[in-house]
Amino acid sequence: MRSLLTILALWCAGLGAAAQFGKISVAYQALGAAYPAGAGVWIGLMVSIVGMVGLVLGTTAGLVVARVGARRAILVALVLGAMVSLVESVLPPYPLMMLARVLEGASHLAIVVVGPTAIAAAAPPHRQGVALTLWSSFFGLTYAVLAWVGPGILESSGIAGLFRLHALWLLACAAALWPLMPGDVKPALVTGQGGILAQHWQIYASPFIAAPATGFVCYTVTYVAVLTLLPAALGRWGHFAGVAMPLVSIGVSLTLGVWLLGRVAAVRLVEAGFAVASVAALGIWVCWGQDVVIGAALLLAASLGIVQGASFSSIPQLNPRPQDRARAAGAIAQLGNLGTTTGTPLLAFLMQKAGVSGLALFLIGFSLLGLGIHLIQGRRRLTFG
Repeated sequence: MRSLLTILALWCAGLGAAAQFGKISVAYQALGAAYPAGAGVWIGLMVSIVGMVGLVLGTTAGLVVARVGARRAILVALVLGAMVSLVESVLPPYPLMMLARVLEGASHLAIVVVGPTAIAAAAPPHRQGVALTLWSSFFGLTYAVLAWVGPGILESSGIAGLFRLHALWLLACAAALWPLMPGDVKPALVTGQGGILAQHWQIYASPFIAAPATGFVCYTVTYVAVLTLLPAALGRWGHFAGVAMPLVSIGVSLTLGVWLLGRVAAVRLVEAGFAVASVAALGIWVCWGQDVVIGAALLLAASLGIVQGASFSSIPQLNPRPQDRARAAGAIAQLGNLGTTTGTPLLAFLMQKAGVSGLALFLIGFSLLGLGIHLIQGRRRLTFG
C-alpha cells in the first residue's frame, strides 16, 4: 500500500509540474489583457521559458538529483513551485514575472527528473511498466483537465485563483510525499569522473543511459506539433481530432501499452510504436481529404502513446543503478524539451511550404529516425564497455 500511495503522490506531483505549463496556456488571453505591452510573442515566451530551462539544464539536473537524492530534490522543488505560483498570482511586473517563470522552470525540471526515478524505485519490479506508463500520462492528462475546468476557474476566481489553486496542489503533494518517500530512495554518488561537461559526455556516450532520451526526442518533436497543428488542418474532423487524439494516446498507453510491457521489452515496444507511427503517417498522406483520414490520425496518436509509455519504462530496464536512472531521466528532460521547443515551428514551416506532403514527410522522417536510433543503440549495447 505504501508503494502504491508513493507512486500516486509522485504522479500527482507530475500533474502539478505539467500545470506549470498548462496554467499559462489556459490563461493565455487573460494574461494578454493583464500584460498588454507583452501580448502576443511575449506571453508565448512566458509559456516556453519553463521548457527552455529544461533544454539548457536537463542533464545537469539529472546529475544534481543523483548527488542530493530524490526525496530532498522533489520536496524542495514542490515547495519552490508553490511559492513561485503564489508570487505569480499577484501579477507582478513583466520582468519579475519572467524571473518567477525561470525559477518555476527549475522546479519543473527537478520534478520531472525525480518522478520516473523515484517511481522506478518505489514500484515492485513486475509493476514498473504500469507505474511508469501512468507517469508518462501526466502531461497530456493535465492539459485535458485544464482545458475542461480552467475556463470556469478563470471566470469565477480569475488568474489569481487559478495560480493559488496550483500552489495549493503542489503543497499538498509535498505534504503527501514528506512521510512517503524514505531516505533510502536517495541514490549513491555518481561514479563518473571529471566535471559537468565530462559527465554530460558520459551520459550521451552510453547506449544504456542515453537510449531512452535519444528516442524520446523524436516522439516529442512530433507529438506536440501534431496535436497543435493537425486538428486545424483536418477540416470538419478538426475539433473531434483535437479532443480524441490526446485521449486515445493516453488510453492506449495505459491499456494496450501496459499489457504489452508485460510481454515485450520496453525498447522493442518503442521501436514497434515508431514503426506503426510511420505507417499511420503514410495513411494520413494517402487518405488526406477523405473521412477515413481520421482513422489514420487516431492510429498515429495511439502509436505515439505506446512510444511515450515504453520510453519511460525503458529507463529502469536499461539502467539498474538508481544514479544512472536519474541521469537518464535528466537526459529525457533535456532532449524532450528540445523536441517540444523545435517541433511545432518546424512542422508549421513544412506545412506552409509543402502542405500535407510536408506533414507526412515530417512524421515519417522522425518516426523512422526514432526507430533507427534505437536499433543503433541496441547494436552498441552489445559491445559497449
